Amino acid sequence: MTTLAIDGVSVPDSRLACEITAFVRDTETPLLFHHSSRVFYFAALTGRREAIGFDPELLYAGAMFHDVGLMPSHSSRTERFEVDGANAARDFLRSHGIAQQDIDTVWTAIALHTTPGIPQHMHPVVALVTAGVEMDVLGLAYDDFGEAQREAVVRAHPRTPHFKEDIIQAFHDGIRHKPETTFGNVKADVLADKEPHFHRTNFCSVIRMSAWRG
Repeated sequence: MTTLAIDGVSVPDSRLACEITAFVRDTETPLLFHHSSRVFYFAALTGRREAIGFDPELLYAGAMFHDVGLMPSHSSRTERFEVDGANAARDFLRSHGIAQQDIDTVWTAIALHTTPGIPQHMHPVVALVTAGVEMDVLGLAYDDFGEAQREAVVRAHPRTPHFKEDIIQAFHDGIRHKPETTFGNVKADVLADKEPHFHRTNFCSVIRMSAWRG
């Protein structure tokens, strides 16, 4: 498999990576496939910039599967979409004979990718998957990437003209049938209950105000 190299980062040239690409391309919408591919590049570039050692195949698996749980074919009735995606990755990697310890790492990376404040203290793959997601969706660390890097990633895996609204819609479509799974940030609930001037940070607002265009 010939893939684009950006400052030394490319999709692993392995049978496993090829099969991950084929699976995710066949399972996800183009919007999510290209988003997940950008997440891998931004995650790996972050690892290189910060001299964080990581397994490229495991990072690729985490990045590519992180939103599979938004798809109807892999969405359960009661689990968080992050867990559905983690379970899909677990089953895929298990069927390819990957060691359980590595499967657990990828599972954790996917399950925690929307839980800020924790992944950066964990295994490099866990930390970097979240970093890649936060860069592509929220524009966090946007200025830590060179303009040439950003343009190369987006040229290889384009953002839709209205990506911010499109990704919000994709989240909505993937979770609207199970709103009870969004419960969880009890700290914000407590502050909202006890502090009259507390205002929650709105995820959608952060996306819309990010440094990315479109």
